[in-house]
Amino acid sequence: MSGIQEFLHMGGYALYVWGSYALTLIVLAANALQPRIRERQLLRMLAGRNDRTGPSR
Repeated sequence: MSGIQEFLHMGGYALYVWGSYALTLIVLAANALQPRIRERQLLRMLAGRNDRTGPSR
């Protein structure tokens, strides 16, 4: 095997290692995106309430 193939094979543990990296990246992406998504939902909900009740004085 070449050096790159050996590195990617990880001594027989490639599925575990690369799977762990993939899961970590998915969790980090979800942690980064979730607050933005939630903020948009809350802003839409608040805008909808304001539309129904009219402007506050």
